[in-house]
Amino acid sequence: MTTSTLSTAAPAASATPVAVSGRRRRNPRRTWSKVGLYAILTVGALIILLPLVWIVLTSFKTDSDAINNPASPLPNPFSIDAYQTLINSNEPILRWFLNSLAAGVLQTLIILVTASMGAYALARLDFPGKKIVFGAIVLTLFVPPVIFLIPNYLIVQNLGWLDTLWAITIPGAAGAFGIFFLRQFFVNLPGEIEEAARLDGAGDIRIFLQIILPLSRPALATLAVLSFLANWNDFLWPIYVLLSPDHETLQPGLAVLQGAYSTHFAIVMAGAVIASVPVMILFTLAQRHIVESVAASGLKG
Repeated sequence: MTTSTLSTAAPAASATPVAVSGRRRRNPRRTWSKVGLYAILTVGALIILLPLVWIVLTSFKTDSDAINNPASPLPNPFSIDAYQTLINSNEPILRWFLNSLAAGVLQTLIILVTASMGAYALARLDFPGKKIVFGAIVLTLFVPPVIFLIPNYLIVQNLGWLDTLWAITIPGAAGAFGIFFLRQFFVNLPGEIEEAARLDGAGDIRIFLQIILPLSRPALATLAVLSFLANWNDFLWPIYVLLSPDHETLQPGLAVLQGAYSTHFAIVMAGAVIASVPVMILFTLAQRHIVESVAASGLKG
């Protein structure tokens, strides 16, 4: 009895190493393919991060070290003089930073509110001329932004908004991109959820606030990042509408760090590092929020 049992179990035991060896033969291919993929992604990430790393390293150099030829990638010596110069300079760097932050946050909030309502009406509601209105909004996306420079300036001047926060907030919030972007997302949302809510007695406002907006958190987060970046990096418009140095934003203000005949590269790079910190923080937070929102909503695409 024992001998037959051992003879029966012997093939199974002998088959196990074969199966294991078969799996082991497949593993090297998968391993090398993953190694190659990770190597490509690593090289791409290094290429993208190289300019940012160079800016950060240059900001910790002295003026003489920053203009050395050939340039050294590492600071020699390591110095924080550029940051101290920015902080102790006569230019209100901190005030410019706060002005840019306030303008970016306020404009982003306005865009999220107005664009979400307009996109919902164009995507989910039926009214005469809806296609014509949406077509007119899309056509404005093909107009170069510089065309609106003079009309927007005249409007801001007539409203008495020159040299105020409203001048760098309201005109940019009236763009058509937010409506177009959210409308395309709202159209792809499943209509069964909205129909079930209407059967339960929910109206358009309740459906918009309690169903559409929670499901649209990925799109809203993406639009918030894009809107903040557009306002934060705006250079031309604040030059025309902001007249006093105390009301200036960070991007035009940093331009004064470059002289007509000489440029302090370490100081300029230090200003660039300061300007990039809020953007990096916002992108990191928004990226995590988008992933979590897509996973929680159960929607694909």
